[in-house]
Amino acid sequence: MYTVYAIKSTVANRIYVGFTSDLKRRMREHNSGKTKSTKGFMPWKLIFTEEVEPRVLARIREKYWKSGIGKKKLKSLISDL
Repeated sequence: MYTVYAIKSTVANRIYVGFTSDLKRRMREHNSGKTKSTKGFMPWKLIFTEEVEPRVLARIREKYWKSGIGKKKLKSLISDL
């Protein structure tokens, strides 16, 4: 099982979307500076998850959430919080 996830920086107006088979480990990596693309915007908070199987479908969903319409939906989720 894979988790497609979105995280938001608590210090900048940034949203990062990815997928992983171990969400807890991946969040530790994002918040400890081990991920180059998110290192400069720590700390991060989880705003969205979606469980997907198989890996190919997880990649398709990740690409959707990274697209313009996907990011727009994520931003509307944030404004509803």
